Amino acid sequence: MNAGAAPVVVATDVRMGYGGVQVLNGVDFTVASGEVSCIIGPSGSGKSTFLRCLNGLEPVLGGSLRVLGEEVGHTLRDGRYHPWTPKQFAAFRRNIGMVFQRFNLFAHQSALENVACGPVHVLGTPPDRARTLAMEHLDRVGLADHAHKRPHQLSGGQQQRVAIARALAMNPALMLFDEPTSALDPELVDEVLEVMKGLAAEGMTMIVVTHEIAFAREVGDRLAFFADGVVVEEGRPREVLAAPEHERTRAFLSSVLGAQEGPSRNT
Repeated sequence: MNAGAAPVVVATDVRMGYGGVQVLNGVDFTVASGEVSCIIGPSGSGKSTFLRCLNGLEPVLGGSLRVLGEEVGHTLRDGRYHPWTPKQFAAFRRNIGMVFQRFNLFAHQSALENVACGPVHVLGTPPDRARTLAMEHLDRVGLADHAHKRPHQLSGGQQQRVAIARALAMNPALMLFDEPTSALDPELVDEVLEVMKGLAAEGMTMIVVTHEIAFAREVGDRLAFFADGVVVEEGRPREVLAAPEHERTRAFLSSVLGAQEGPSRNT
């Protein structure tokens, strides 16, 4: 963590809903520069919705959400809040990399082309330079030898690593991961987690929605448990996992970890 730096994310009483159904009911959440913050919780607890709000993909309907020093979705000017234009949203998202459950790669492009296209079309990077940088990022995720392959020629783990390289190619200040291993076969999970561990070791600020409890314990600086659209409990991962304070947290961890690695086990 970067001591003394301004927080990358400050969420205060963030609320959001769809069609009259409230999804976020007052989320308070802070992420420091260089921190790896992991979010766990049951399906429907608001984890993915919160991540989408951080990237401006869903509107915040109440409270305050500041990301990279900006109030997401609007600008205060002359004493009034002015909604962002699509161009302002696009400029904001350039600084945030997002990796989804599904890889969302362009099927007709090679791995190299998938990684290079963002810098070329969004940042205006010259194509030759973008391809050079794309190769560097593919090498960073261990896929330089697969640069010429199209997505259907890659395993799920390799496709997700290409997706990570694509996000990194935009040189983001913040990386968001929405259950990046949930669509993978079990034997492919570790190769993606190893890339994420490497990013954490480099000091990348990361928010990771995950069910990979061992990853959260080993790599995370903070762990937040979401339920019913709020942060029920948060703290250092080892402390939360070893001795959760709230019954909802205990019940969730018991269901995820099972008897072998239940929350009562000291780790």
